[in-house]
Amino acid sequence: MDLAYIRAHPQHLPTFLTHQRIRETPVAGGSICTASRLTLDDGNSLFAKAWRGPEPVPAGFFEAEAAGLRWLRAAGGVPVPEVVAALPNLLALEWIDPGEPSLAAAERFGRELAATHRAGAKAFGAEWPGFIGSLPAGNDSDRGPWPRWFAAHRLAPYLRMSADRGALDGADVAAVERVIARIDAYGGAEPPARIHGDLWPGNVLWGTGGRAGRRQSERAWLVDPAAHGGHRETDLAQLALFGGAPHLERILAAYEEAWPLADGWQDRVPLHQLHLLLVHTALFGATYRSAVRAAARALL
Repeated sequence: MDLAYIRAHPQHLPTFLTHQRIRETPVAGGSICTASRLTLDDGNSLFAKAWRGPEPVPAGFFEAEAAGLRWLRAAGGVPVPEVVAALPNLLALEWIDPGEPSLAAAERFGRELAATHRAGAKAFGAEWPGFIGSLPAGNDSDRGPWPRWFAAHRLAPYLRMSADRGALDGADVAAVERVIARIDAYGGAEPPARIHGDLWPGNVLWGTGGRAGRRQSERAWLVDPAAHGGHRETDLAQLALFGGAPHLERILAAYEEAWPLADGWQDRVPLHQLHLLLVHTALFGATYRSAVRAAARALL
């Protein structure tokens, strides 16, 4: 069973796995999916992820991730693993050997992320239904302006989910509602960029690059996207969450050298982070309440 056959017949991959025709080795995954390394007869490997359950996989979940990966890969900026098979219950990607987050790799990542963003999008949103984690993400296309779209599709829905599950108290909800009400006052509106959309540090894979027979170099790869046309500052702000990406200052400096950011971008970091923090309260509960509260207070 070789890579060429899997590319040509991706629908057969689940059968081969069921009948143990492909060597499968568990690897680190996440709370939503199980993950494994598939070793093929020709020596190639794939990264495969499957829905963990027990509830059914949401319709279009893996197809949406595959669409986002292909769209980001087409930008020609930060490298993105090739999608080999995208099936209703399984996603198989090019295997990336792990590498180190060196200063050189961080600088390259900053420049390449600017190139990905510069590829742009037709509108805010995307042409496919969106997900962030296991939650739906509204991808209705809209030509903007960006603040209105962001408030309607990236803040308000997750605020409601968080409130409904009791993850935020009344004061927290009121603070975020005030941020939404004055969304136009924060400035920084730009045309839609081609963004990852869930770029916390865990979704940057520090691996190697270069084809077989050439020297392998350390570089960053994009994985697990919630890709859409959005604001480029969103990706950069999310890189600072949860401990921050390695060598973040060098990433940002290299990005600015390639494509300078608009005045006041530092002041807007909490606004862009608020989206992903609300996703976390919607998914995981009050553990992230203080982070939501801090972000909202920084904006008011």
